[in-house]
Amino acid sequence: MYPYGYYQGYLPQPAAHFTPEYEIQQFEQYDSDRQPQQLERRVTALERQNQEQSREITRLNRQLVNLTDQVRMLNQTVDRHTRRLNRLNQRLRAVENRLNIPFTPFDGEF
Repeated sequence: MYPYGYYQGYLPQPAAHFTPEYEIQQFEQYDSDRQPQQLERRVTALERQNQEQSREITRLNRQLVNLTDQVRMLNQTVDRHTRRLNRLNQRLRAVENRLNIPFTPFDGEF
């Protein structure tokens, strides 16, 4: 008889926080935020924040460049030391071969 089981005499009431007074109050609050003075202050604050973030990004980029240079120098140092160790190992093996000393890796002694 009643579709979906609704009783005709019962109409759901809106919740208290959706009263028209609340909606008008909220609208006035948002409307006051859109006044030219408010907008100008907000734009100025956002521009200042943008400049601060730009300075921070620039500072971090400089640090990144410095760190990259340090890593490059350390890599070059490691390469030089690796080549030197390889040459020393070759010389050591040549001396061992001349003296007929058997080569045993990971022996720990010369």
